[in-house]
Formats: sequence, C-alpha cells, structure tokens
Amino acid sequence: MEKTIKQEFEKRFGGEGTMYASAGRINLIGEHTDYNGGFVFPGAIDKVIMADIRPNGTDKVRVFSVDINENVEFGLEEKDAPAQQWARYIFGVCREIIKRGGNVKGFDAVFAGNVPLGAGLSSSAALESCFAFALNDLFNGNSIDKFELAKIGQSTEHNYCGVNCGIMYQFASVFGKKGHLMRLDCRSMEYEYFPFNITGYKLVLVDSQVKHALVDSPYNKRRQSCERVAAKLGIDTLRDATKEALDAIKGEISAEDYFRAKFVIEEKQRVLDVCDALQRGDCETVGRKMYETHEGLSKDYEVSCEELDYLNDIARRCGVTGSRIMGGGFGGCTINLVKNDIYDQFISTVTHEFNGRYGHEPKIYPVIISDGAHKC
Repeated sequence: MEKTIKQEFEKRFGGEGTMYASAGRINLIGEHTDYNGGFVFPGAIDKVIMADIRPNGTDKVRVFSVDINENVEFGLEEKDAPAQQWARYIFGVCREIIKRGGNVKGFDAVFAGNVPLGAGLSSSAALESCFAFALNDLFNGNSIDKFELAKIGQSTEHNYCGVNCGIMYQFASVFGKKGHLMRLDCRSMEYEYFPFNITGYKLVLVDSQVKHALVDSPYNKRRQSCERVAAKLGIDTLRDATKEALDAIKGEISAEDYFRAKFVIEEKQRVLDVCDALQRGDCETVGRKMYETHEGLSKDYEVSCEELDYLNDIARRCGVTGSRIMGGGFGGCTINLVKNDIYDQFISTVTHEFNGRYGHEPKIYPVIISDGAHKC
C-alpha cells in the first residue's frame, strides 16, 4: 500500500511527500456509552489509513484517493466545502484546525487504506486522525495536543458529515498503543492503558458485509432517547444513572426510552467488570460480558440485525469464548475472542453456515492491537 501511494504521488504531483498513518479501531466492550459520559475500552488495530502529504505553497488542497480512484481540489474557506463525502472528512479537519486558531496551508496528498469500509472499524476516524496528525506536524510544529486532535476529528463528524458521534473512535485512532487497550472515561477524559496479554486466544472480526440503510439516523435517535431519560432524571448524562432510579420513572417515559437507558446503565458496569477480569487473566468472564453486551444491543438498544444475531449464535455454538456486535450497528462486524485450538474450526463453520443462509461469505479479519496515529 505504501509503495502504491508513493507511486501515485510521484505521478500526480512529482517528487515525494511525508508519509503518515492512523489506525482503525476495535472496541472490546463499551458500546454507545461514550456519548452518555460512560467508559469505553478500545484499541487501535493493524489496519490503517496511510497518506503521503506535502505542502504546495498555495491556498488549495489537492487530494487523490487511491481506493475510490477520485481526486478533489478545494480551498480552505467555509464556502469551499467539497461535494464528495470522503473529501469532507479532510476538509472538515482543515477547517476545525483553522477554527481553533491553528495553521493550515495548501497541500497535496495521496491516501489509501486497508481499514475495511462499512465494517464498524472507524475508517472515517482513521482518515480524520491521519490528516489531523499530519497537519499538526506539517503546519503547527506539533503544538496541538493529542486530545485536541481527537476532538478535531469528532467535530469534523458533527459539523461536516452529519454524525453526532462521541469521542471514542478518534481517541482510539490517536492514542492507540501496541499491545494495549485503553479505558477512557468519556466524562473526565482520563484514560488508562491495560496490557492486552491474552495468551492462547485470538481476536477476530467477522464482517457480515451487510449494511442496512434506514431512512432516518438511528444513531441520533438513540442518542436523543438517552438525553430524554437523563433530563427526566435531572442529571447531565446517564453516567450518573442507576437501574433503581430508572425503574422509578419507568411509568413516565416511553418503553423505547426505558430500554435504551437500561442498556447504557448496564453496559457502563460491564466495561469496569471486563477491565478487572483482564487484569486477573480471566478471559472467561471477559467473554461472558461480551455475550451480555450483544444481547443488550440486540434486544434493548435494537441496533443489531438478523445477520449479526446469526453470527453471534454460530459463535456460541462453536464454543467461542466471547462474541458481540461491534460498532454502531445495523450491519458490520462481530468481534470474537476465540481460543487458538478452535479458531480454524470456528472460521470454517461461520464461513460455510453464513454463506449457506445468506448467499455470500463473511469477511474474516484477524486483528492485532497496534499503534495509533504516527509519522511513518
């Protein structure tokens, strides 16, 4: 991939730039808790967006996407927003840096990635983090701190891409550390690295290759449910909610809002339980909590779909230690914690059975916990 990017840069712009990369991410547990002030437990993975970038001495940005085989040129004023969705991520990063008083000048860039699109691995956050890290290095002497880089990516999603996301995806892409997961307190922004030493196990993503399009944004609707319940409880976010307090107002809120909040409150505790279990080397408890999360996401939060529930069922039947839907939902991947001695059998079974039911094989992505945004 790096060789291809360099060749394209030479062909389109002459010479070479500086190479940067940022990772996609997994989240072992802690789904839809970030915008509720709770905890998440992500890690960066060995799937990246990589870009060759060089200042061009003008006020124009010229970018070529290898994967989409499309180029775009735009200015750096608000009125210059490009029409292409992929380019808006880069434009948004430029604008968010400028709005914060940072410097961005014209540059040329070629980028590509091996973060699977639509699989829930945050390819957009990897793209944002790659360019935010690069522009901080090239134009700002690395004066913007890492948390601000993550917030720049988050604000890009909010202001230029129409997704009211939490901070987790960008945090993981910026702060990722090889061999470690990170527990992030999404309220205080305090974080802690946890060694991810799971001898005898593999982490593997099974991508359904399904993405169910819905008329209105299901992500934003669920966020609104959580905000309504928090307001009813007189608190800022569901971070401070208890199951007892939720049950006390059950008759005053809709059933839908009740079950959304129930999931978030239970998931908050599961993250803490998994961190404790990992420190003890107790992968069985980790796996049990992953299955509980899948059940909650499917039944209470209603962000699963038939295909993902089927993948979860196969994992359970095969004796996989832990399995759950990962990401925002309605398609994408399951994340699976699998003992080495049943790994091959699981992959064979899930591939064969899923293909038999849905007419296409899922994609299989073994992942290794790796570093986040960096200069190559």
